Amino acid sequence: MKARLDAKKILRKYLFIVVGVFIYAIGFQFFMYPNAIVAGGVVGIAMIINRLTDLPVGLLTIVMNIPLFLIAWRHFGLDFLLGSLTGMALSSVAVDIFSMSSFVATNDPLLACIIGGVIKGFGLGLVYYVGATTGGIDIVAKFLRRRFAQINFGTLVLFMDVTVIFAYALILDKYDSAMYSMIGMYVVSKVIDLVLYGIDNSNICYIISENSQELIREIISGHVRRGVTILEGEGAYSHRKKDIIMCVIKRTQIGEIRSLVRSIDENAFFIVVDAKNVFGNGFENIAEVR
Repeated sequence: MKARLDAKKILRKYLFIVVGVFIYAIGFQFFMYPNAIVAGGVVGIAMIINRLTDLPVGLLTIVMNIPLFLIAWRHFGLDFLLGSLTGMALSSVAVDIFSMSSFVATNDPLLACIIGGVIKGFGLGLVYYVGATTGGIDIVAKFLRRRFAQINFGTLVLFMDVTVIFAYALILDKYDSAMYSMIGMYVVSKVIDLVLYGIDNSNICYIISENSQELIREIISGHVRRGVTILEGEGAYSHRKKDIIMCVIKRTQIGEIRSLVRSIDENAFFIVVDAKNVFGNGFENIAEVR
């Protein structure tokens, strides 16, 4: 049984990688590349060399990734290496296959940034979702963060992408392309987050009420059926002790909780804040790596 589950998990992982890299290649080759929108990272460097030499972007990406994967194998393990190697190889092949077509989805660079960014980000998000990468800049950032732990992973990736884009602009004198590329990078990053963490993010509710015990009973055993945590509070002016109800809910439950609070105590304070990466019973599995 365990072997069967492991096989299904592996099959699912590589299915996501295959689908993800082909979607990524569609966004890149049919939208961003024809409009000279730089991808950033290793692919961006490959695009610079391609514009100067006409060498295929996919082949250049594979060649430049070889030393990076040697680093990944040594420092991050075989599972990461195999998943990322598959993602890199298939994405490079997919880009070169689609480059044989003369089809261009749009000649409007702004549309290419937005629509191509959405498509590319969705494809990359599927690959990252199963703990793999398409190689290149992600491996470099992961390695650098071991040395510069005070810098966030996303900051390192962004810095390197921006460096490549500025190099593209200076070498090829394409400043408009660089500015459009910034827009594309932003769209890609937002769609990746959407795929990884979902559109229906969780929320944390804080409720301060004179009828806290009744609210707790209704939240736990009523239609909402969520666990609650009691925080001890004190009014700064009155110095009265108060119970603060904290509850993590799905965004779709905000209206239900608000109606419940209003029906029990119209004078209650009801505070809702966004929460990402909520792990535990009823939410994401803490063992999943994203």
